[in-house]
Amino acid sequence: MPCTPSGRTPIFTATLFHGSLGLLLPAPAVKPLLGISLKVLSALAFTMMSAGLKLVSDRYPTGELVFFRSFCALIPLLAWLGWQGDLINSVRTRNLRGHILRGIIGSTGMFAGFMALSYLPLHDAIAIGYAAPLITVALAALILKEVVRAYRWTAVLIGLVGVLIMLSPHLTTSAKQGFGSGPALGAAFAVLGAFCSAGATIQVRRLIREEKTGAVVLYFSLLSAALGLATIVLGWNWPTATDLALLVLIGILGGIGQILMTQSYRFADTSIIAPFEYTTMIWALVLGWFLFGDLPTPTVTLGGVIVAAAGLFVLWRERQLGLERAKEVETTSQRPAGG
Repeated sequence: MPCTPSGRTPIFTATLFHGSLGLLLPAPAVKPLLGISLKVLSALAFTMMSAGLKLVSDRYPTGELVFFRSFCALIPLLAWLGWQGDLINSVRTRNLRGHILRGIIGSTGMFAGFMALSYLPLHDAIAIGYAAPLITVALAALILKEVVRAYRWTAVLIGLVGVLIMLSPHLTTSAKQGFGSGPALGAAFAVLGAFCSAGATIQVRRLIREEKTGAVVLYFSLLSAALGLATIVLGWNWPTATDLALLVLIGILGGIGQILMTQSYRFADTSIIAPFEYTTMIWALVLGWFLFGDLPTPTVTLGGVIVAAAGLFVLWRERQLGLERAKEVETTSQRPAGG
């Protein structure tokens, strides 16, 4: 949904591990602390989902993981839509082709993100995914013809430098061991996932003009589950009872994380909520150390800080532009007719 994981029309882009489900929501700023709390909890749910995926990624093919992640996410999603009384409306669509395109892009990002998790430490894969919002800015200018001025282009370039810094240890390793080595492949998949997450966000911005939020989420989940199921012909591994429970939990966590993120934007402006997306790095550090004994290198930490700072600057700039536009509208509306 994307990402949109700003007080602006589109929501700040979420990481690729969210399945790129992008959402655009009318968000009355009435309970900012509640909104922030829900956003932080959603970040925890998504990071726990990613950690669970990493635990089983070496035992099951990626397509099987995508299926369980997407199909089991329907459990809390359908329950939530039913409780909201919006289930029927969520099935209706006037742009099935647009949903299919968005589903293909988002599912490709999900496949790439899960592959990255199988090769990289949890915190590395998530940190590289932070490039998605910056890539979204560039794609919005190129595809949607949105006006992006020097400040945001500068932030994008600085953020991409941060990505290169994060990639440098993996590229150095690949130069020694060959570009088919695990770290190099993982880094490449993480970057591909970030591009797909950004592309999915752009497509969601198009869809949301005429489609309901529930339809965007539901059709993406159904299509990604179908694409994951199609890989059964390539060979799946029958999960043990323990792994099956974990795979179901992974999907449920993804669905709950999506609902929490959706609700967070109902209680505060996006520009307030979106920066808390970066709490995923805190959760990733804790879970990565506790479950896998991994700690980020200084190089990855430096790159991640640069990317996060660039993303926060983009959010701040969007907030400033929104205030300026609101002021212009207010001034225009107060101008005497014929003046």
